[in-house]
Amino acid sequence: MSDFRIDKITNRVGDAGTQIAGISTFSGTSGMVMPGGPTEYRGGRGRGVFGSGGVSPAQQNVLNYITIATIGNATEFGGDAYNRGGSCASFASETRGIWAGGYAYPGNTRLTAIDYVTISSKGGVSTFGDIKTASYGQAGFSDSTRGISGGGYTHPDSTAYIEYVTIATTGNASEFGEFNVLSSGSTSSYDAYLPSAFSSNTRGIWTGGSKTDVESNTIQYVTIQTRGNSKDFGDLTAGTRAGAGCGSPTRGITGGGNIHPSTNIDTVEYVTITTLGNATDFGNLVAANGALGACSSHTRGVWAGGAEPAAVNVIQYVTIASTGNTTDFGDLTWAGGYRCGFSDCHGGLA
Repeated sequence: MSDFRIDKITNRVGDAGTQIAGISTFSGTSGMVMPGGPTEYRGGRGRGVFGSGGVSPAQQNVLNYITIATIGNATEFGGDAYNRGGSCASFASETRGIWAGGYAYPGNTRLTAIDYVTISSKGGVSTFGDIKTASYGQAGFSDSTRGISGGGYTHPDSTAYIEYVTIATTGNASEFGEFNVLSSGSTSSYDAYLPSAFSSNTRGIWTGGSKTDVESNTIQYVTIQTRGNSKDFGDLTAGTRAGAGCGSPTRGITGGGNIHPSTNIDTVEYVTITTLGNATDFGNLVAANGALGACSSHTRGVWAGGAEPAAVNVIQYVTIASTGNTTDFGDLTWAGGYRCGFSDCHGGLA
């Protein structure tokens, strides 16, 4: 065994290094560590995945994926066990993406099902477990280990449940807490139906939502690795539901949405996740729409699809650290809304 404590080794000409044979160890102030383990579990590939969904009766169970750093049309990823509509919670680690709840076509059956995919592969979903109560209209976020689902609708009312799973395992969700931020001007109404969501690696945030068809401008948050009820963060510029959220480790963005019964918005707003305070105008979507899906890298936020008032296949993006209107990215393989998204490089994976 030998130690080398010099800066550079070359041959006499200076155009090549030496070859070292035998068992040797090296120490230094810098170096490179090669990745280990199966390729599909190394993560960090910059891939975004959008779930199934649609607009009744044109539902499809086809998943799509994109490479976030590029632009171009989406590619088919695989199939879902359900035509999962009505929005659901979606979140991911560096390797595994999860959808929880929603409802299935035909029949509009509310789901308890949690399903997952390995993001770097392609193929159908696998069974993970179940959430507590069959519901749809949730929103979710995660850090690298824990995924959280909040809100939803269980006939005849919205639910304020917050639940969590450990992403690397399988099994049923566990209780986290409840929504605890009242609607603006209300003493009894929690906004739990169709919020949008995003996270850093410590804090998860929901924006907007509705109860009994009254939209809210509330923003609320939890600390992901603790358990407990949500806390007040600030307010959106206006009440809305059915938008979609994404973000970097420092900035969260929500885009689009609608106001019951048929008013759609093109607003994009942002907050600084580590602070508390009201949202600030970011820009606008290419058109007013609701029921979008979203995903992000640390630098780029992407929205896809939409279902209000008609299904679209548009993919659009922004640079998260800037402000401005969205730019065309490409198209999904089919038009549809409620196509909840996640990525292997989002803001919760700092």
